[in-house]
Amino acid sequence: MRACQPTDDGYVERDGVKIYFEVFGVGSPTIVFLPTWEIVHSRTWKCQVPYFAHHGQVVTFDRRGSGRSDRPRIRRDNDRRATANDALAVLDHVGAACVVLVSWCGAGDDLLLAVEHPDRVAALVLIAPDLLLSDDPAAEEGPFSFEEELDASEGWAKWNRHYFLRDWPGFVEFFFARTFTERHSTKQIEDAIGWGLQTDAETILRGMDAEWANDRDSALRLCGQVSCPTLVIQGSADAVVGPARGAAVAAAIPDAHLITLEGCGHAPHLRDPIQVNLLLRDFVVAAGLAH
Repeated sequence: MRACQPTDDGYVERDGVKIYFEVFGVGSPTIVFLPTWEIVHSRTWKCQVPYFAHHGQVVTFDRRGSGRSDRPRIRRDNDRRATANDALAVLDHVGAACVVLVSWCGAGDDLLLAVEHPDRVAALVLIAPDLLLSDDPAAEEGPFSFEEELDASEGWAKWNRHYFLRDWPGFVEFFFARTFTERHSTKQIEDAIGWGLQTDAETILRGMDAEWANDRDSALRLCGQVSCPTLVIQGSADAVVGPARGAAVAAAIPDAHLITLEGCGHAPHLRDPIQVNLLLRDFVVAAGLAH
């Protein structure tokens, strides 16, 4: 049972790949909640959709390789630019001309949309961004090779191609335990593990092998070209991208506003949704996009 049912859903198709989308509510503003990487689908926004559907229109879609969208087997069909173009196709299909774009753990497709299509993105919210402008906790713990088969399999040594293929459930359990560092997060961890087990290592690796354009220079270049109002939300106890990430990203985006949530992990929108929803609401109002 869902707290809010879609007013429209279906598929858009680009180059033979079908992308599943859902629309909730009516009116403006239109808020698009982007999918994160392929490990989970758009249900990760389940705590935001009902609230914002009462105040306007909400659009979600499943990334290629996750949820009800297709899982293309050709590597280039999983590029992050393909996801940015999928977002535009969904927006065109539902008639959303200009939107507030919200991402979680975004790795550059969110910036591509904001920079290359400024007429379509009125404001940008980055929650725990995965732009490589600070050291990852995995690098600090290791560093461990992703490509080479390792003798170790503890901690971030699980972030490894061979471990993914050998024990995908083991990685999913480890990763989401690190995602939710807050106490009493059993429900959120169980939900996320369930979503992660709806895909497989082969699908995940096709996405990781695709083009991301998330090296430091590319991330800095894109950040410097963002012209819309931008909010960065970062948890101080983020064990996935590290608590320094939000500040580094906000510093790279002109006039971006940073909010640090004390004690929050990598997914504050799921672990502390009321606080995040109110921050998003206030940001949209301050940007002059709410009626």
